[in-house]
Amino acid sequence: MDQKLYELHAAMCQVFTSPKRLEILNLLRDRELSVGELAKLAKIRQANLSQHLSILRERGVVKTKREGVVIYYSLANPKIIKAFDIIREMLLERFAENDKLIKGIRKWRSND
Repeated sequence: MDQKLYELHAAMCQVFTSPKRLEILNLLRDRELSVGELAKLAKIRQANLSQHLSILRERGVVKTKREGVVIYYSLANPKIIKAFDIIREMLLERFAENDKLIKGIRKWRSND
């Protein structure tokens, strides 16, 4: 059971391995968008977008709704944004620490 859960966890984390998929998740954060709207906002060709959306659908991250010929995408579970935000916060904290370190080194060098 644990091994299967690790495998599923790793597969879900693959969603986070593409900057474009992260952008798509962020765009869908609190709204649903059509494929055309997503392509325009993400500045990506629809063919490429479809590949990313397919991965997100396979992992159960997004869901679809059809209205006539238009397909709308939204997040299947808003908890994915919590994971997105936690990772982003960690990165911002890391950047802040690195910036503080660089400023400290520059200050130390200027005192020599």
